[in-house]
Amino acid sequence: MTTMGIDPAQLSDDDLVRELRQLHATRSDTFFHGSDDALAMHTSRTNELESEYLRRYPDREVDPFRLREGARQR
Repeated sequence: MTTMGIDPAQLSDDDLVRELRQLHATRSDTFFHGSDDALAMHTSRTNELESEYLRRYPDREVDPFRLREGARQR
C-alpha cells in the first residue's frame, strides 16, 4: 500500500518526530471511528515513519522500566 505524504527519509529529524507524535495522538480516534481505508492508511503511514525513526536511531534510549525486568521491580 502506498501512503500519501512526504517520504519519511526526506523529513528533518524534528519533522519526523512531530509527524510521529501527531499520528500517535490520533490513533485511537482512527481505530475506533475511522473507516477501514482510513485505518489502513494510518497504520501504513505510522509504519513508514516508525521504520525511518528506527533506521536513524537504532540505539535510541530505552526506559529501563519499559523492560520486563523493570516492570518486575515495580
